[in-house]
Amino acid sequence: MGLNLTIDQGNSSAKIALWEGDCLVDQEVAAALSQELLAKVVDRFHPSRALCCSVTGNGKRIAGWLETRGVKATEVNWQMPLPLKIDYATPHTLGEDRIAAAVGAWSINPGENSLVVDMGTAVTYDLVSADGHFRGGNIAPGIGMRLRSLNSFTARLPKVVGYGDTPLFGTDTETAMRAGAVRGVVSEIAYYRNSLPSGTRVVLTGGWAQKVSEFLDFPVTLDKCLVTKGLLSILLYNENK
Repeated sequence: MGLNLTIDQGNSSAKIALWEGDCLVDQEVAAALSQELLAKVVDRFHPSRALCCSVTGNGKRIAGWLETRGVKATEVNWQMPLPLKIDYATPHTLGEDRIAAAVGAWSINPGENSLVVDMGTAVTYDLVSADGHFRGGNIAPGIGMRLRSLNSFTARLPKVVGYGDTPLFGTDTETAMRAGAVRGVVSEIAYYRNSLPSGTRVVLTGGWAQKVSEFLDFPVTLDKCLVTKGLLSILLYNENK
């Protein structure tokens, strides 16, 4: 049996991972995903199968190109066999990354309720139930988007980055904006957690996960490779089918 390849393309980077069974063989994070980079990976490792996930909507194109190189490839979609049941009313609109992250959380916490929080350009809050269902979730502006919108849609608020001094209450305009954006997400996570059954696991992923976790006063699972783990879980699930 050959190696499996998973590709998680986000808005700002792409994670490429090679697996032998459930053992990680090699992983690379690239700022941009190109055919040249994929060619180097395929020529070096000769994967037999691949599963792609892209928030930019080019998952089919990536899979199609891999097919031309002899790799049996596809993109994540809600219609394929999945370890979770999808309860979303419009599953065709459900992002591939949200599906993969939910499956990743289920692979970490099988048989438990999980609140999956993916913090990138947007922040998503998704519920995976203990009986293995994707129940649904919410989408909100990410920290960077909140700060940029304050600058864009007001006359006098400056450009502020999300990393830096973040007090409970700001002592100047910069810290006030940063604290409002960062601690706003912190408060959202706490609100959803407190609204769910006791014992629900909180799983954080995405570029802002580490920053936000520092302000939470309850245990969380921090996993920057959650989507990648979900892709592998889906691949192995279909292999066993």
